[in-house]
Amino acid sequence: MAEEESLVLIDKVGKKENIALITLNRQKALNSLNESMLNQLEKTFKTLRNEKTVRAVIIYAEGKSWSAGVDLKWAASLGWRIMKAIKMGQKVFSKIEKYPAPVIAAINGYAIGGGLELALSCDIRIASDSAIFGQSETAVGLLPGWGGTYRLPKTVGLSIAKDLIFTSRKFSAEEALEMDLVSRVVSPIELRNQAIEIAESVSENAPIAVREAKRAIKKGLHRSLRKGYCAEIKGIRKCIRTSDIREGIKAVFEKRKPEFKGK
Repeated sequence: MAEEESLVLIDKVGKKENIALITLNRQKALNSLNESMLNQLEKTFKTLRNEKTVRAVIIYAEGKSWSAGVDLKWAASLGWRIMKAIKMGQKVFSKIEKYPAPVIAAINGYAIGGGLELALSCDIRIASDSAIFGQSETAVGLLPGWGGTYRLPKTVGLSIAKDLIFTSRKFSAEEALEMDLVSRVVSPIELRNQAIEIAESVSENAPIAVREAKRAIKKGLHRSLRKGYCAEIKGIRKCIRTSDIREGIKAVFEKRKPEFKGK
């Protein structure tokens, strides 16, 4: 039980402590994802949904691995019940993707297989220059089952995604930047602070507007322009009913930083 309780750590960081810093804490197993760790991630995001003051979330890990993917010992022990692991990972990653506030993956070390799929479920990905990526499932006789075949093509394009999945090759942070898998590459020393800096920038903006922008991007992605417009209109209707928009406009005229309340 003690091990299960320590697999995922959570702290509040930032000037107003409105950023949730999740630290994966299974370094001896390269942060590979087993049943306990997936359960802990799910519980963490369920808890965060009830904390209305959280403006952004960071998923981070110390050591040489962000996440090396599914724990193969656990997966092998399931035998024909492997679908339990597949469905569990899909459920947890969908909860992360649907979390209302932006989720930032701060990747240091390995993000392989299910670890890359975890990163793909996040909104923003940044990496240290020592990070190593790979969608490695076909090398062990499987295919990506935690959203890799769906999210990777949408992120890097169809041809590159097929290359990565079919060959299982590992690639560097610089290549990940070139293919738009990550938005920034920094030194390992700077990674945590850079992630917090991005989250701080998010937290300074109107939380309802950020939430609705995230929803509109998700709804409109790879759909018709008309449906994209509809998603924007729905979000704007919610924004114009808030006191935040009045505060934002007032702050512009008063030449000061706005103080958004999320109302």
